[in-house]
Amino acid sequence: MSQSESAASTAHGRTSLADYRVALSAPGSRRPMVASLFARLPIAMVGMSVLLYVQLRTGSFAIAGLVSASTLAGVSVGSVAQGRLIDRFGPTRPLLAVAAVFSVIMAALVVSIELRAPTALLVVLAAGIGLSEPMTGAASRALWGRLLPAGPARNAAFSYEAISMEAFFILGPGLSGLLITAPWPGTGVLVGAACMVGGSVLFALSPAVRAWGAAGPSRRRLLGALASPGMRTLAIAALGFGMVIGFVEVAVPAAAAEAGKLAVGGLLLSLWSVSSVGFGVAYSLRPWPRRMALRLPALLALFGGLVALLALPSTLWGLAVAMLAAGALITPQSSTHSTTIELVAPEGTAAEAFGWVITAITLGLALGQSVSGYLVEHSGPELSFLVAGACAAVISGVVFLLRRTIHPAPAPTPALVG
Repeated sequence: MSQSESAASTAHGRTSLADYRVALSAPGSRRPMVASLFARLPIAMVGMSVLLYVQLRTGSFAIAGLVSASTLAGVSVGSVAQGRLIDRFGPTRPLLAVAAVFSVIMAALVVSIELRAPTALLVVLAAGIGLSEPMTGAASRALWGRLLPAGPARNAAFSYEAISMEAFFILGPGLSGLLITAPWPGTGVLVGAACMVGGSVLFALSPAVRAWGAAGPSRRRLLGALASPGMRTLAIAALGFGMVIGFVEVAVPAAAAEAGKLAVGGLLLSLWSVSSVGFGVAYSLRPWPRRMALRLPALLALFGGLVALLALPSTLWGLAVAMLAAGALITPQSSTHSTTIELVAPEGTAAEAFGWVITAITLGLALGQSVSGYLVEHSGPELSFLVAGACAAVISGVVFLLRRTIHPAPAPTPALVG
């Protein structure tokens, strides 16, 4: 299928329940799909477990937060670098290599925490963990483009990836909180790391993934996937998405603390993830707006507007209801980002393009959390919710102005031989 035909079938991203059945039963998909589930399950668990483990061993939330932030910084760089390697050489060798490195660095971090090593060493090791965290999610997302033809079934597979990822973000923190009560507080770290490494290795060695050979040489610009204007626009939308979530992840626990119910903050954040998963499937059956170029800014603007409304409730019950409403738009945006990659990423850069989306969201999270922390401390959580909505409005406006860039990217120029 030509790139123009693929773009036409991707433009609306509408699916049906039958398309989900077709996608999830595609020949060769079962083994990598199951392995990917194990590899991605601890994606929100490893960082949280490290944070709780460091806090218990050092007694300092400041040190724990710094170590956790270093992990995010590593992920923001490693996701793009690994994605480029996966596109170039196929997933098997890069994933096996980073899984081995990740195992060694994680073991070093655990030993360092137990020995009360200097904070600087913990920060360096945490950054290394982020850099080497196997990007099985990016490879899994790109694999669907090889297992399924362009069209509704492939769009359903991308929606499945987004929905399952959101489910893991719900389960991860809860598992971390449960395992931190084990006799040894590092249990969650080792369980998460073992699950991620084992799943990544099984994914890398599955027949469908091993059949993904190395790509031929091409004249690719230094920017890689970002050479496409549409990818740059998508990255801006993903940055805004992550920023809004970052604001909320700090402001909601702060609101719960103000009400004297600090433990309820985590439950409220889980609530909006639950509504996200539930609404995500329904939205994929009838997405709106139909045009992807309008869907990106529209969903971000609506998301920001609903988050701004979180400033209105005066009780935690009211905040819970507002969280359910705002959370409904998380998975639709994740699915839209994944589907847009299919439209705008240059040919042969699917994994790297997904890595750029992860990087943009990660940077947005960090920015949103840092600004929200300042606003909460000085003015309360209500202002943080309002500023999150304002930021979403501004960024969605930028994405709307750049909407004409959301079109198929040109194919890369083959390298000259001889």
